[in-house]
Amino acid sequence: MIRRIVVALLAGIGLIGLLAVPVEAQEVEYVVDESSLPFEAVEGFEDSDRQWGVLRGAGYRIEVPADWNGDLMMWAHGFRGTGEVLFFNPEEVPFRRWLLENGYAWAASTYSENDYSVGNAVVDTRRLARLFRRVVDRPHRVYIAGVSMGGHVTAASIERYPRFYDGAMPVCGVLGDFELFDFFLDFNVTAQQIALGRSEFPVGPDYPITTAQEIKRELELADGSWPFALNADGEAFKQLVELRSGGDRPNFDEAWNFWNAFPEFGSDIPGNFLFDLGAGDGSVGVDTKVAVKNTDVFYETDLIRGPSNELEKELNAEVVRVRPDPGARRPSRLAPSPRLRGNIRVPVLTMHNLGDLFVPFHNETVYFDRVARRHKTRNLVQRAIRGSGHCDFTTAEYERAFGDLVGWVERGVRPAGDRVGSPRAVARENFGCRFTDPTPGAHFAAAPCPDRKR
Repeated sequence: MIRRIVVALLAGIGLIGLLAVPVEAQEVEYVVDESSLPFEAVEGFEDSDRQWGVLRGAGYRIEVPADWNGDLMMWAHGFRGTGEVLFFNPEEVPFRRWLLENGYAWAASTYSENDYSVGNAVVDTRRLARLFRRVVDRPHRVYIAGVSMGGHVTAASIERYPRFYDGAMPVCGVLGDFELFDFFLDFNVTAQQIALGRSEFPVGPDYPITTAQEIKRELELADGSWPFALNADGEAFKQLVELRSGGDRPNFDEAWNFWNAFPEFGSDIPGNFLFDLGAGDGSVGVDTKVAVKNTDVFYETDLIRGPSNELEKELNAEVVRVRPDPGARRPSRLAPSPRLRGNIRVPVLTMHNLGDLFVPFHNETVYFDRVARRHKTRNLVQRAIRGSGHCDFTTAEYERAFGDLVGWVERGVRPAGDRVGSPRAVARENFGCRFTDPTPGAHFAAAPCPDRKR
């Protein structure tokens, strides 16, 4: 039951289907499911102006409250598979009531393509914002927010159109762009090498149901104890995954147990999730070139920096190294996975679950480093949330975050955040407690905070 619930959650939110299996490149003719465009009013806001339609091959929704304050929030949804049908979920914006209560209009696009096509989604979202000017009015301010792949769309939008948006809120976002897909590679090639003494990429079609199961048997402490009880090699691998997914931090133990025990990604084997992702061909979205790489990585299996034990030395000497195809990681802003440079010129507030191993917390640390290199950290606030799900945030967390972003943009009040750029701060036992909704049961597999029960 848990596995079914979680897979359904992932499908509804974002990236389900990403990099699962290699497919042949083909021209897809997308069609908008126009039956998914109409949407009902929120109770108490029946007088809002609700519009929907198709714009340049993309479906759209627009809602303007009767007492519109003149500002607009653009919403960027997550990954919706590789099919040809473009559609909306019934409830698209998780803090829609708050927006209406506070006078904000919002608009959202299905995008004109599915798959991992961020560059295209950036253009479609701005195109819809410009339509809003024609069919409603020119807004005073334009915000943009999105989840998962939509977080990537959000971050890429403010870099491509730095004068168009006034503030951004990417949540559970792919803010490390290719670093996300490199993590899937890291997990699988190091698991192979540590457990089996050999590694390969790409893998054969039976990898998830044969090799992955052999890896688990080699790393577990006793028959059937994966992932809860591990032998010495298994513990070393677990530590490696923690470091590659965001560093030493609270909530990783709960995340490790959850992601390796319940969700699957096409193999129908509970807990096979990250191994299933290893069955991909290393390409991203519509681009068929291999984009992943690990030639610049030194894999750590403990908290001591550098080659500190024989396992690390052997692992790094023998693990298969993967180089991307020429041009696969090109910096083009219209690429399926545009590179984020961190050159942010407007206020940006992010949220991320510490235990998310689908789009790991590592995306936040990578983003912080890039923003810091551009000397723009004054424009960035990041918040860590205790929980193990992907995009698992409460309505209260969304509302607080967006409200704080608005206060920053409109009144110049920079909100508080977490010290994501400090590994020592991230490793503290109370990290992630400050902004996590304390309601009991608010987050799945959330590590308890030291000063309160959850």
